[in-house]
Order: sequence, then structure tokens, then C-alpha cells
Amino acid sequence: MKKQIQELLVQSLAELQSKEIIPPINDATIKVENARSAEHGDFASNVAMIFAKAAKTNPRELAQNIIEHLPESKLLERVEIAGPGFINFYLKQNAHQAIVAEILNKGNEFGNSAIGAGTPTLIEFVSANPTGPLHIGHGRGAAYGAAVANLLKKTGFDVSCEYYVNDAGRQMDILALSIWLRYLQHCDVNLPFPDNAYQGDYVTEIAIKLFSEHADLFSSSEDMTHLFEEADPEIKLDNLIKHSIDALGKDRYQIIFDAGLNSILENIKQDLLDFGVEFDTWFSERSLVTDNIVQQCITKLTDNNWVYEKDGAQWFRSSELGDEKDRVLVRENGQATYFASDVAYHLNKIERGFTKIIDVWGADHHGYIARVKASMQALELSPEKLEILLVQFATLYRGKEKLQMSTRSGQFITLHQLQNEVGKDAARFFYILRKSEQHLDFDLELAKSQSNDNPVYYIQYAHARICSVFRQLDDKGLQYNQAESLEQLESLTEPHEIKLLSALARYPDVIENAAINYEPHQLAYYLKDLANDFHTYYNANQFLVEDDSIRNARLALITATKNIINNGLSLLSVSSPEKM
Repeated sequence: MKKQIQELLVQSLAELQSKEIIPPINDATIKVENARSAEHGDFASNVAMIFAKAAKTNPRELAQNIIEHLPESKLLERVEIAGPGFINFYLKQNAHQAIVAEILNKGNEFGNSAIGAGTPTLIEFVSANPTGPLHIGHGRGAAYGAAVANLLKKTGFDVSCEYYVNDAGRQMDILALSIWLRYLQHCDVNLPFPDNAYQGDYVTEIAIKLFSEHADLFSSSEDMTHLFEEADPEIKLDNLIKHSIDALGKDRYQIIFDAGLNSILENIKQDLLDFGVEFDTWFSERSLVTDNIVQQCITKLTDNNWVYEKDGAQWFRSSELGDEKDRVLVRENGQATYFASDVAYHLNKIERGFTKIIDVWGADHHGYIARVKASMQALELSPEKLEILLVQFATLYRGKEKLQMSTRSGQFITLHQLQNEVGKDAARFFYILRKSEQHLDFDLELAKSQSNDNPVYYIQYAHARICSVFRQLDDKGLQYNQAESLEQLESLTEPHEIKLLSALARYPDVIENAAINYEPHQLAYYLKDLANDFHTYYNANQFLVEDDSIRNARLALITATKNIINNGLSLLSVSSPEKM
């Protein structure tokens, strides 16, 4: 309905332009919003206030002109001027009621739109290093990225979801080293274990499995104790990694490396599936090297004079393109950096035909934005094709106790453990209750509670309540005829009914706004408000009345409400139970 009001304004302004009352204007600046309160109507627009200066008149006078030139409409009861020049639109009663028929006729397609126009869109999210299980911080990125993808699909974008597997680099070497050291300990080799290696029990489990499959294939008689005498913990790790590669040889080292990678990646995939998150592609960082994409990218930057050598390394002139300093592409040892892989990866995304690229990163990666966009500009790509969405990690509380987390130390709550404790539905919903860039305190006790204070429970309870009404319908031997109900919607005149109808009509706008702004929390709060409107209606009115027309109309209204709750929750990958 908002778009229909907007079209009426466009036609009115076009008429005023043809009469030279106002100059030509941009239709895109004509905004229509939901009225803030019932006394101000159903919709409002500040269009007269925006164009009054260009029209060389005052806003109220222009508003009056706009109203007088509005086309006839079956939607409108009346249109009024308010305050300094707002235009308030009041809908006819049957305009409210018509939304029920539209929802019931369109089913799950209600709320669909074509604003995406089939735009090939790649959204990359989670992409946690496969060095350990997913923890609750990763869970927020998973829930957010998946919800954004669903909203974009709902609004017409051609969306692919991708997980970037960091299967190369130092962190993976640290994991391989950690597994080997635990393996040697299992072989009764008395060695200390570095504090900054990966400490989790999963490392020991992988090491034990390696021993069961390969026996003493990876044992070593060399004395390694001198390597642990290095004072700098990071240099110590690097020395140990080099030694492990030299001692084992390339092939045996690769077996340990792959064992760690494959075991952890398999668990990550399963945890995400259990969490209701599926990816179309799992993109290997290693493939960027093996397929020569990194080198091609560096060559192109070099040919375009964006690379220079210093201290034996190759540097990208990113400071000339808005970054705070230049960045290393290739270290003095000849190894390409993570940044070089990132540059190549984004080039690859463009070359695969995606015209809209969305990266969901942890907030600690904020500093990477300028350098990646600079690299795209240097490669003569369009940086505006890339949108980077930042997600703050969540802080988990058990009661008043803040739970500490560290992947290296092995002290963390895994996503799997969180789901076991609070369930997928509560976890998915609570993760998107705030803007992604805002800090989130995850309240375990609230998420588990079956009370009205728990928003996901409150919404699901509304859905279950509606299902229970139809079970009572059968028990009482009453009938509901949906086809007839659509001819009896004029019975919906109670204040609670009008409020619920208005809330249902807002759903398509909520979906579009949530999709365009990448804000699934808008949908979450809409569903909470809709549930509140239903519960209020439920407590104030009887549905299973003797009057057929009133009963049919009310049952049609709550069926439409049930459909919207189910539709909205499904976009957040939350279930809609029929009993609770």
C-alpha cells in the first residue's frame, strides 16, 4: 500500500509540473512512511516540505496543491495536512481488510519483491580459520550472514553463499605443529607444549587418530629441546614449524596438515548444517596459489606500477589509494601474504561474474577495508561493487558470569555446545537481535526461558496459539470456509483487528528495508510487535463465535497472521511450532 500511495504522489506532482506550478523533480526523493500514531493516519509524507523551496512556496501551500491534484483512489478515506506541511493519508476500512486476502492468496510469496532484479550476488560469511571448532563468536556471523542472504533472496537478488577456507598460512602450520607435538607426547616423547600453540582437546583427539592410523610414521628421534629455549614465543613457534617440516619431510608433514584441516573442516560443516546454515561453495585459499591466481594478480598490479620492492619484499602502494600505509604482498622469503590472497580472492569473485559482493567480517577486521578496496581500484575493478559488513563478536553470560574465550588456549564455548543448551531457534534469533556492528551480550538464561520476556518464545507462542484455535474449531464441530471468509472481511472493525491488519500490511516494507540495509533485526522486532498485537487481540476477543461471518473473518485474519509469522521466522531459520 505504501507504494500505491507513493504512486499517487508521483502522479500529483507530475500534474503540478505540467501546469508549471513546480519545477521538474526526482521521483526517488518522494518518501512515504508509516504514520507514527493512529491519529496521524496510516501513512505520511514530507514531500511538500522537501520541494517547497524549489517550488518557491511554503510547505503547507504546496501540500494543499498536492492533495488537490491527487488522483481518485479506492484506498483513501481522506488526506490531511499536519504541522509544518506533512501530508497524512487515512485508508478506507476495506483497504485494511484487503491485506488478508492478499496474504492468503500469495502464501509464502507475500512480501517478495524484485528490487534485486536478479543481480548476481555473492555473500561470504563465517570463513573462520579451520584451526578449531566454531565458537559462539562465529555463530553470530553465521546467523547474521544467513539471514541477510535469505532477505536478499526474498527481494529478488540472485544470491550465492560462500565460505572462504583459510587452508594455507601460518595459523594452519601452527595447528599442524600442535597436532605433531601431541602425537609425539602420545609416543612417550617428553616435550613441553608451547602456551601459544593450539591447546584444545580436539588437537589431542586428532593426534591420537593419526597414531591409530599410521602408528609411528611421524615419530622423531631428533633432540628438539633446544628449540624450546627461545624466549620470544612467536619466534619459538616459527622455529618449531620449520623444524617439523624439515624433520618430517614434505609428504609426511602434509599428511598431518591435511588431517587437522579435514577433521576440523568436517566438524565446521556439520555444526553449520545443524545450525541451519548452508553454503553453495567452499572456496579454498590454497587454490588461489595452485591455480596461479595470486601470481597473476601480483603481476597485474606490478604492470600497472602499483608494486615496488623494499628490503627484499614486494609492497603494494595502497597509501596512494586511501589506506593508512603501504602493504606487503610478498615477504622477503618469497611467500605471498594473507593480503595478497585477499586481493586475488576478490579479483576472482569479480571474474566469476558477481556484480554485488558482500563480505561479512568480524569487527576486528575493520582495518582491512581500505586496503582491500584500494587493491580493487588498482586492479581497475569497481570498489563500489564490494560491501563489507562488520559483526561484533558476542559475549556469553551464564547468570552474571562472563565466560572467557580463547581459541589458542582451548577455553571457549562451541557453537555446538550453545545449540545443545539453548536450541537452534533461540540461538539464531538472539544472534540477530541487534545491529551487527553493535556489541551483543548473549543471555543464556533468557534464551532458555519459556516466558514472554523471551522474544523468540513469545513469537512462536503466537503461532502455536493460532494453531490451537483451529484444533478447538474441530473439537467444537464448527466450520471455517476460507473462500467465504474473503467475502466477509468487512466484519473486521474492532480496534484490535484494525491494528493487526495495519501490522500485517507493513510486512513487505519491513522485508525490503531489512534487506536493503542488511538489518535482519528489523524483521525480528517486527515479528515481536506482530506477536504482541496478536496476543492482545486473542486476550480481548473470541474467535470461535456462533456468527458464521464474524467467525470466518476472524479466522481468516489469524490465519494471515500465522502465515506472516511462519514466513518471517523462516527467513531467520527459526521454526514455527504448532504446539508449545
